[in-house]
Amino acid sequence: MSATNYLGHRSGAINNGSATRALFLKLYAGEVMTAFQTKNIMMDHCRIRTIKNGKSAQFIMTGKNRSAAYHTPGHEIIPTAQAKHNERLVTIDDLLISHQFIPNIDEAMQHYDIRSVYTDEASYGLAKVADKNILRMAVKAALCTNKTQAAALVQDYGTSWDDEDFTANVEYAAAIGNSMKADYFLEGIIEAKRILEMAGAPLDGMVCVLATDVYYGLFKTAGVSKETGLHMFDRDIGGGASVTDVTIPSIAGIPVVRTPHLGTGTNAAWTNSLWTSGGSGSNLTGTTNDAVPIAGESARNAVYDLPATYMNTAQKVRGIVMHKDAVATVKLMDLSVESEYQIQRQGDLIVAKYAMGHNVLRPAMAVALTSPVS
Repeated sequence: MSATNYLGHRSGAINNGSATRALFLKLYAGEVMTAFQTKNIMMDHCRIRTIKNGKSAQFIMTGKNRSAAYHTPGHEIIPTAQAKHNERLVTIDDLLISHQFIPNIDEAMQHYDIRSVYTDEASYGLAKVADKNILRMAVKAALCTNKTQAAALVQDYGTSWDDEDFTANVEYAAAIGNSMKADYFLEGIIEAKRILEMAGAPLDGMVCVLATDVYYGLFKTAGVSKETGLHMFDRDIGGGASVTDVTIPSIAGIPVVRTPHLGTGTNAAWTNSLWTSGGSGSNLTGTTNDAVPIAGESARNAVYDLPATYMNTAQKVRGIVMHKDAVATVKLMDLSVESEYQIQRQGDLIVAKYAMGHNVLRPAMAVALTSPVS
């Protein structure tokens, strides 16, 4: 069997050019500047289970007991109602890895520590994929407003569960010009909270996930009534946001977090960056949306794809009000980093990896906040 040549990280090259020693030993400024990285925020906002072995985990879904009756003294109490049950499965994806090869000669020549930087970069790469996959499932959960949609969007949906709950989504702005105005968005979040409360969803553990552009758009007051648009900042009436610090800890009692992974654009154009649009639906095998294709060994190549039928609505999502039970994550192998010096290649192979899977758990626990895209 012929040997495979590794493509190493040549830390002495500028932009991966042919001059592999261009950056070595000039005058070291004392720090290594790395590329900007985005945070993983969604892992704290989904239901997590860790398994030691197996390919999937089962979540039992228990129905409602709606029966109640007045008792007549002396009559025998005979149960007549049966609670309905079903299951939701979360299956492990293929092993996701981020890897680098560091030539030994480069490490000998370089005058700064690059190994720790590469290790961090690998971890960031995996965290970004996990964040986007959880967000994809959160959007899918919100798009499930009835059983037909759930059967199309929830992995391994199986037999329809009669007691499955569903909630509607909120179009908080009918015109794109109003999509980043604070007063419109505040009313949208309040309406989403009302919908979840009417459905009986627990309010503890709720979070509002906003696209970064929308979050900062709420602080811009052009064309917005100061009296209504910014009352979330008014501490005299209980507002907690701060224009000085550009922070919104909570809206309508729901904690607010932001992520650039949910969408990008302005109030003149909007793109949900979780998917690439196309006639056949989403395409997670491309590079334009930072998606990583699943290898196929697990037969889960398309589990994070979105059918074309739902693409138009998904592109309108600018925020999600959700409970952590909306999405489930099952971990078989949590994030870890391995390294090995390879004599035959004279360098170190560094591999960051994890094995986990995600699925919609309870669709009713997610309400999408939408507006037109253009």
